[in-house]
Amino acid sequence: MYNPFISNRKILSGYLSIWILVFVAHAFVLFNILDLELGYAVMDAFVFNAVYFLLGIGIWYPTKYISFENTSTIRIILNHIAGSLLTAGIWILNGYLILSNLYPEQIEFIKLSLVWRFIIGNLFYLVIVSISYLIIYYTHFQEKEVKETELNSLIKEAELKSLKYQINPHFIFNSLNSISSLTITSPDRAREMTIKLSGFLRATLSKNEKQKAKLIDELANVKLYLDIEKVRFEDKFEFVEEIGEECGQTEVPSMILQPLFENAIKYGVYESLEKVTIKISCSMEEEYMKIIVENNFDPESVANKGEGIGLSNIKNRLKLIYNQNNLISIDKNDNKFKVNIFIPLQNGAAV
Repeated sequence: MYNPFISNRKILSGYLSIWILVFVAHAFVLFNILDLELGYAVMDAFVFNAVYFLLGIGIWYPTKYISFENTSTIRIILNHIAGSLLTAGIWILNGYLILSNLYPEQIEFIKLSLVWRFIIGNLFYLVIVSISYLIIYYTHFQEKEVKETELNSLIKEAELKSLKYQINPHFIFNSLNSISSLTITSPDRAREMTIKLSGFLRATLSKNEKQKAKLIDELANVKLYLDIEKVRFEDKFEFVEEIGEECGQTEVPSMILQPLFENAIKYGVYESLEKVTIKISCSMEEEYMKIIVENNFDPESVANKGEGIGLSNIKNRLKLIYNQNNLISIDKNDNKFKVNIFIPLQNGAAV
């Protein structure tokens, strides 16, 4: 059965150190203050403190089972009063029997000192019980912290998965609407778009359990998505990328770019009569990798109303993953819409 006074090296070392100090103080008082022989003073201190050292280790067990959670305060006090009296009695009896046999000439002193030894024995019990309850409380506190950390981790993972899985239905909904329209106006293009959508979803689902991926891999998925939209919009937009090798190899939250390009298509390409340029660029800036996705749009067009799932999704995921709420910003000037994403870095690599 677990006992920290035996199993835990730090606690055992501290416990032993305290008793050594008590032993030294005990021997000092007997020799220097009560003027007893040095040999007897040392043996008296050794015997009585060694006995309580062992008894103190055993006090852990009743203390552990007399808990504040399951026992009333009165019962706790009564149990420990009984335990204290019993322990002090056993301590004095053992010490008396050992020393009276070793030093029969000191038997009168031993008898005269029984009262104050009994009082000290009860004080020892109180101190050891208090320390035991502190150890129990600290152990429970640590266990609770570990469980809360594990629970928070599970909740966080569930939230991230929930946010992540919002993206696919959102994209599928848009794509199916496009395919539905094309089946009437251009069946061949609808068929081509269906095949590309199937390939895109197959590639996406194969990576769906991963929370992070290299930027270059995310960009490959984006290109698959844009190929699908090209079937629908043909030459209404062009894609430009400026991604260096260092940026490309840095990990980012998976599916983090997808909603940005969906927005560019939905609010830029769909609403504009002129050709739209969708551009992604990346740069390393001290503690962050900065990703910029921008597109031009027609400022005079009527905004296509939507639920704003994409940008709020990115903001929430970044906050959950990096514990920062300032990792995304939006700039909208004249006819250009720009989204800035900041990926925290540590020692040159993504956190």
